[in-house]
Amino acid sequence: MINHTMIVSFADPLPDTELDQYLSDIERVLRESGVLQSFTAARHIPVPGEEEIPALIATAIVQITVADREALGKAFAAPGIEEVIHHWQARHPYKVGWANHEPLA
Repeated sequence: MINHTMIVSFADPLPDTELDQYLSDIERVLRESGVLQSFTAARHIPVPGEEEIPALIATAIVQITVADREALGKAFAAPGIEEVIHHWQARHPYKVGWANHEPLA
């Protein structure tokens, strides 16, 4: 089993309804790939002063679970994923950092 954990960081603050729609769009297209075992997402919980740290600070965290590397490759190539990414990048630029890993104990 492989977890793919994404740290999604929008350049500017996003209204809750827009963030909800982004997460919904990502979930929909990944689920349609047929390879997901699970999908979870959560908003970042800000801490005072964190904006002073020169790091990628999340707007949201997304984690998917797939069976193996082949399934992970299929998730990355899911039909419609590029369209969703380009749509949201055009509306609200963002960066993504990620890690592929075994489940954390």
